Amino acid sequence: MWNQLRRRYEGGDGTFQLPSPWPILAIGLVVYALTGIYIVAPDERAVVLRFGAVVREQGPGPGYHIPWPIEEVYKPSVTQVRKEEFGFRSVLGGSREQPTEALMLTGDQNIVKLQFIVQYRVKAEPDGPRNFLFNVRDQRGTVRGAAEVAMRDVIGNTTIDDALTQGKELIQQDAQETLQKILDSYDSGVEIVTVKLMNVDPPEPVEDAFKDVINAQQDRERLINNASGYANAVIPQARGEAAQLLNEALAYKEAKVAQANGAGQRFIALYDEYVKAKDVTRQRLYLETLEDVLPRMNKILIDERAGGQVVPYLPLDQLRVPAPEQVRAAGVPQEAQETK
Repeated sequence: MWNQLRRRYEGGDGTFQLPSPWPILAIGLVVYALTGIYIVAPDERAVVLRFGAVVREQGPGPGYHIPWPIEEVYKPSVTQVRKEEFGFRSVLGGSREQPTEALMLTGDQNIVKLQFIVQYRVKAEPDGPRNFLFNVRDQRGTVRGAAEVAMRDVIGNTTIDDALTQGKELIQQDAQETLQKILDSYDSGVEIVTVKLMNVDPPEPVEDAFKDVINAQQDRERLINNASGYANAVIPQARGEAAQLLNEALAYKEAKVAQANGAGQRFIALYDEYVKAKDVTRQRLYLETLEDVLPRMNKILIDERAGGQVVPYLPLDQLRVPAPEQVRAAGVPQEAQETK
């Protein structure tokens, strides 16, 4: 190979002649220029620097920049969710506690052992990737420090009862809002996705006593809820019964008033007729009264001719009393017969 190369580039006088450098230089320039091509993935944002200064940002798609060392490109992901753990560290097969991070002081001067996680990502809004890359030297350390400050501030304004029981949701919301405000004041380009409490426990020496207190509070809440449910069931029933009685009383009142009004109107009508024809009205009332009274009486009617022939002492009122045989046939007791 050496001999072939030598014969190819030897001159007629036997001296060695180098090939022309221009083709090699042209190929090198083309390769150098091609290194400026870059592709931005859908989950990325490109930040182009020229001599270390940001000149532009670009969304997903192909792009070109002047090759290094003039320009360079950073492509941070704006959808990747990063996670930081506080009070513990996840290890293979479990977790390892970090007491210095977990122990915090509550607003009522009690110590609580708290473990939580923070999830965050790069802001996709304009200047978000630029701020994330260049406004903060250590993004991860900044997020960790700000998160611990925010959580300790929120816990310092919360009682231990709220932290151990029903106040966890409010603690998470307040801590997330406080942490986001701190990071925005740094122009860090970080967006907090969530702050999640993992474990909130009292210190180990008093853990059993606190568990008893929590159980008592839960029993109290349960009894209050049961009492409220009973009250909600009984009170509407009592109100319904009261409304029913009131309606019945009103209906009775209306009926009696209407009846009294009717009787009064009837009496007035009778009086008006009586004034017009007193004898006729008096006779009619007398006959109507007899029609009402006589059917309920034990009576015997005798005309004038028969009445003159009846012995005055004849017990006419007993003619309709049944005979003793008829009474026995009907099953009436002897005592009742004697009484009769």
